[in-house]
Amino acid sequence: MQISAKADYAVRALVELAADTGRPLTCESIAAAQGIPFRFLKSVFRELRAAGLVRSRRGCEGGYRLGRDAGDITVAEVTAAVDGRFMSLRGEPLGELAYPGAARELPALWRAMEAAARDLLGAVTIGELAGAAGGGRRREGALDPVPSA
Repeated sequence: MQISAKADYAVRALVELAADTGRPLTCESIAAAQGIPFRFLKSVFRELRAAGLVRSRRGCEGGYRLGRDAGDITVAEVTAAVDGRFMSLRGEPLGELAYPGAARELPALWRAMEAAARDLLGAVTIGELAGAAGGGRRREGALDPVPSA
């Protein structure tokens, strides 16, 4: 499974905005703080703005702010805003996937993996990530590692 650079940059940018709510932040300052290519981040912000996850304001006092409370924005929502489909196989959704013969159970595994990832990312908010980065509160277990077998 691969997490797109677009999704990674989008989540990092929103966490940066959530950590500094006192003023709007410029795309340039977020890119510099997170080590993200400015031009790429600018296109990511267009998609985040279209999804209502950020607001922008022009001018010398301008910049970006979160479009909603950070505690109401989930990581799953952010990834969907910039990547579209949550998970796919060769560009196709997993819902209709079917294999013949001995591999017939494999699509159920892929769908279960998608559901587990969606549940995890849907349970973690930008506010929790910003709080964890700044030593703030977060829900118990939301970001705890999964024990290995």
